[in-house]
Amino acid sequence: MDSTFTIADKAPKLPRTPWHFALYFYRKMAWGIFGILSFEAAQASCTIMLPYAVKQIIDAVTLANQTGADVFDAAYDSLVFFALLNLGIVLFSRASGAILVTNGPRLRSIIRRSLFRYLQFHSHRYFVSHFAGSLANRITEIATSCMHSLWTICFTFYPLIIQSTVALIILFGASPKLALVLMAWLAFYVSISLLLARRCQAYSKSFAAARSKVTGKVVDSVTNMMNTKMFARGDFEEDYLGEYIDEEIVAAKRNFWFMEKMRWFQFLSAMILMVSMVTYALKIWSEGGMTVGEFSMVAGICIMLIEAARGLSRSFLEFFEYIGNISDGVSIFVQPHDIIDKSDAKEIQVSSGNITFSNVDFTYPEGLGVFEKMNLEIQPYQKIGLVGFSGSGKSTFVNLILRLFEPNDGVISIDGQDIQQVTQDSLRESISLIPQDPMLFHRSLMENIRYGKLDATDEEVIEAANKANAHEFILRTEDGYDSLVGERGVKLSGGQRQRIAIARAILKDSPILILDEATSSLDSVTERKIQDGLERLMKKKTVIIVAHRLSTIADMDRILVFDEGKIVEDGNHSELLENKTGHYAKLWNMQAGGFLPE
Repeated sequence: MDSTFTIADKAPKLPRTPWHFALYFYRKMAWGIFGILSFEAAQASCTIMLPYAVKQIIDAVTLANQTGADVFDAAYDSLVFFALLNLGIVLFSRASGAILVTNGPRLRSIIRRSLFRYLQFHSHRYFVSHFAGSLANRITEIATSCMHSLWTICFTFYPLIIQSTVALIILFGASPKLALVLMAWLAFYVSISLLLARRCQAYSKSFAAARSKVTGKVVDSVTNMMNTKMFARGDFEEDYLGEYIDEEIVAAKRNFWFMEKMRWFQFLSAMILMVSMVTYALKIWSEGGMTVGEFSMVAGICIMLIEAARGLSRSFLEFFEYIGNISDGVSIFVQPHDIIDKSDAKEIQVSSGNITFSNVDFTYPEGLGVFEKMNLEIQPYQKIGLVGFSGSGKSTFVNLILRLFEPNDGVISIDGQDIQQVTQDSLRESISLIPQDPMLFHRSLMENIRYGKLDATDEEVIEAANKANAHEFILRTEDGYDSLVGERGVKLSGGQRQRIAIARAILKDSPILILDEATSSLDSVTERKIQDGLERLMKKKTVIIVAHRLSTIADMDRILVFDEGKIVEDGNHSELLENKTGHYAKLWNMQAGGFLPE
């Protein structure tokens, strides 16, 4: 992996090409694969030797009829051999099946866990740029394709190689010319099939990408179904989705038509071989060059190999479709991690919560500049309000502290520790965030609150819910604290979701607290009730509040006024209002109903 391809130290070192990616996981169950290959080799050998056993039986019966001997006595050894071959097929195939059952689910689990682990280290920007549903679908699709690719190799390609080798050895004993014809046909057939299947890989990858895009669009539409209903846009959504479905249909037809052309080649080739081999064997037999048993053996081996080869054509196509799926998924997942911990990063130790920006520059990758040489110090335990119009830099300021983005230049430090030199987990453990749009899991209310402190007791969770004024409404739900909240908390009102988020932050009790208009979804009565809980939460903490309603920050120690990526004013509410021509005074006078206008 080249030096420019940076990944987090704790992330699995996943290869970036589909073949190496698959082999990376296959090596984790090498002994299981070895066992499958061994038993499949034995099973394939037994299968292809059945026509040879039948030949032995026929020759024995023919000889018995000619000499007047008892048929069963003459064919006894051949019948036992035939029975043992059939028993071997059963035992060896079921032994490999047992290994498959034991290792298959484990392989799929390892792949899914590794992909999810790698995904966790991608930056906030990565997740903003990809559909959650599409990513989830790709994790499943990659794991399934890796598993099916391995089974295709172990249970289709490898047995055919064994069968072909054994068949050629047997045929050389009966007729070297027939064996050479079969060998030449197999080499030609497999080479052309492989070449065509590789050409089909590009179509399969394109089809997989189109399929994933449709899945993402469907998930997006379903997630926003309430918007569709409220704006009466059912027809529009159907047409919008239809465009992507049509693209998938085009990709599917291109893929399937190529497969159909490939099958024409394979079926015609198989037909020509079958007719040619049987005709040639008949000619040799008629000239006394082989026995009846050898003729039936040649016909039997040809039929078995050709049927296996026909299956091979389908397997080649499926195999390269799996590889296409893996390639498409790996190209999305296995990308450099934008924000990673240093190899020697230590856990941050936050005692007072002093935050310092020193000559910080930040520009978005799209080229939009936000901060230039920003210098700022937030004293320990200060309560800071951030105000300004949308796009002025408030959210970027917060995201830089959380290290969701990284500055292009300069240093952001907490208690004298450069946040780029410490672990991201320890940094975010030291900060509690209550967002404007709370993010809840489709889990119970108890689990969602406990997410702030995983080892919290039920009593601690309930106490936090009480402080956030959430306990009463929780008890009124169907299952109380065991009630599921739905995807992203859709079963709760906006205010209820906000109170759960506040309870979670109370339980986390970090030394730095960031509130992004945390009470905007609450009615005035509820807001007043939880204000005491918030005030208790803010004690002995450094607090940053992003405000759109200026009245909520009037009591802050300092108010930072943002405008076009600059802090144009810095002071408390009274000081800022004294400057009647200042930006804050204008905002205060412009606000309608307590909120800033857009």
